[in-house]
Amino acid sequence: MTELSMSFALLALTFGLVVGSFVNVLIHRLPRMVMQAQEPSPHSATRWDICYPASHCPNCHTPLRAWHLVPLLSYVCLKGRCNFCQHPIGAIYPLIEIVTSLLWLACAWRWGLTPSALSWAFFATSLLALSVIDWQTTLLPDALTQTLLWAGLIASSMHWIALPVEEAVWGAAVGYASLWLVAFVFEKITQQEGMGAGDFKLLAALGAWLGPLPLIPLVFLASMAGAVVGLALKARGQLHEGRYVPFGPFLAAAGASLAVYGPHAAIQWLGW
Repeated sequence: MTELSMSFALLALTFGLVVGSFVNVLIHRLPRMVMQAQEPSPHSATRWDICYPASHCPNCHTPLRAWHLVPLLSYVCLKGRCNFCQHPIGAIYPLIEIVTSLLWLACAWRWGLTPSALSWAFFATSLLALSVIDWQTTLLPDALTQTLLWAGLIASSMHWIALPVEEAVWGAAVGYASLWLVAFVFEKITQQEGMGAGDFKLLAALGAWLGPLPLIPLVFLASMAGAVVGLALKARGQLHEGRYVPFGPFLAAAGASLAVYGPHAAIQWLGW
């Protein structure tokens, strides 16, 4: 590895850590913002947005100082505990930063310092944030799904990704309409809601990045993975009656896999 490539890798890793820190902010605050908008309470003491309230310990509510917010390093220096109350800091925070950093490194390594690298890094980072939010809260915020959809259409129109804009548009349309139709039929037959509109919007966003045809193996792979995980959780008593496994993380994982390996690899693996 040359000195230049090593410097470039370190730059990608560092920038990815910073982005990962912001992803943690989104994961923590966006669900609160959504629920706040759905059920506004005039008596609520805290009004959430991306910048307010200032970052603070969720246990003792003491505002954090600048050096407490340095990605990864702060967690290491604080030994995984709040500097004020010594309450443990969740390992999810440094894990998200590390994973995001590695995603940015992988995209930089594959495409170099190009709009394509930035586009796919944004794609991967958005899917990571959406997966964690959906798994924790069963929410897929429009602020992320709609941004991901429009980013795919823009990236396609600017030739930053190798997908004609016509296919990106059709991918978005087919992605939304197909899941909406499945959910509509399921609800009419069972009188129960099968999935939320967030899943439709996420598949539409994936279609804008991958096109319409890859959505067939994508949904199949996501459904298989979701069913396996759901049965495993139910067997272990971790999935209570009336609860369901969020579909978003499996859509995101399948979409990311197809973005890396291509739909042909999935079709061959499935034996179609």
